[in-house]
Amino acid sequence: MLTWLSLALMVVGLFFTAVAAIGLIRMPDVYTRAHATSKADTLGTVLTLAGVAVAFQAGVPRVKLLLLALFMLITSPTATHAITRAAYDQGIEPWTADEEGDG
Repeated sequence: MLTWLSLALMVVGLFFTAVAAIGLIRMPDVYTRAHATSKADTLGTVLTLAGVAVAFQAGVPRVKLLLLALFMLITSPTATHAITRAAYDQGIEPWTADEEGDG
């Protein structure tokens, strides 16, 4: 039963990571790219790490994986905020529908 739970968590996590990668490629500007990757990539990484942690029955590897997931939950949104704040401070304007885009 734990094997199936572990596999399900990892598959869902990889799905969200793939969505983040697609969002990074498809979105028009730095702000929407940051939003797409921050939300989906953080969730995907945490779910994948949780799936691997479930695969380990007990012990130090499980604790390390859970601490790593906690670290990702804290640092990924913080880094995204710093990147978008730097873009805003540099005067990078958000994309609007009035502008011509790639598609």
